[in-house]
Amino acid sequence: MPGIAEVFHARFVDHAYPAHTHDTWALMIIDAGSVEFALDRRRHGATGTSAVALLPPGVPHDGRTVTAAGFRKRVLYLDTTVLPERFTGPAVGLPVLGDGPLWRRIHGLHAALSHAGDAFEAESRLSFIRERLHGHLDRLAALRPAGPGREAGRLAGQLRDLLDSRIRAGVSLQEAAGILRAHPTHLIRCFKQTYGLPPHAYLTGRRIERARSLLLSGRRPAEVATAVGFYDQSHLNRHFTRHVGTTPFRFAAVGGPSGD
Repeated sequence: MPGIAEVFHARFVDHAYPAHTHDTWALMIIDAGSVEFALDRRRHGATGTSAVALLPPGVPHDGRTVTAAGFRKRVLYLDTTVLPERFTGPAVGLPVLGDGPLWRRIHGLHAALSHAGDAFEAESRLSFIRERLHGHLDRLAALRPAGPGREAGRLAGQLRDLLDSRIRAGVSLQEAAGILRAHPTHLIRCFKQTYGLPPHAYLTGRRIERARSLLLSGRRPAEVATAVGFYDQSHLNRHFTRHVGTTPFRFAAVGGPSGD
């Protein structure tokens, strides 16, 4: 439905996400257990049926289980028609919201999304969720953190644009340094200072994002691997499992056009 790029339900007993970014907002509720994550190099935790985690696009984060029992989560990936990018700073400042009514609204939206005939109800529920999130983020706007130095931010942004334009083909460090007229190690330092992860990890995360979308559209894992820039299906499997916690084949089987 409009505004929602993907819905993801998962239970993890022992899994750790590497640092990565999303193009979308990740709105997460925990049904059981606890999860710990770092957002912009600051650690946070979410537990129970009142905690709502909101992770903004373009900001690196990871995630891991806290106890032996693991955790069960539901995530809505929302595009910028629901939450504009201007809310990124406030969300970084306080990514976990203790809001029971908001949790229940998100739970209700997941329930509506599970039935094809309830699209109007789902749209209505999303509208109320959007309103409540906007209220929280407007109040947190003063917490917006200071950004990196102007020069570092400029170079990092240029490298990010270059990587985004070459997700499939990729680019060597030497080529990127030549294009941007910067020393290779300086370029890496600027990127990591600005985005919290090295350029190669960012590019891998972008490829995984694209792979998820193609798998959900019905493309085969072997085809997807080369379409997004991985060497072969084995290369995709290794990175996809590390990022998503399951194999591309199982992800596609459960979530694709022929899934339940």
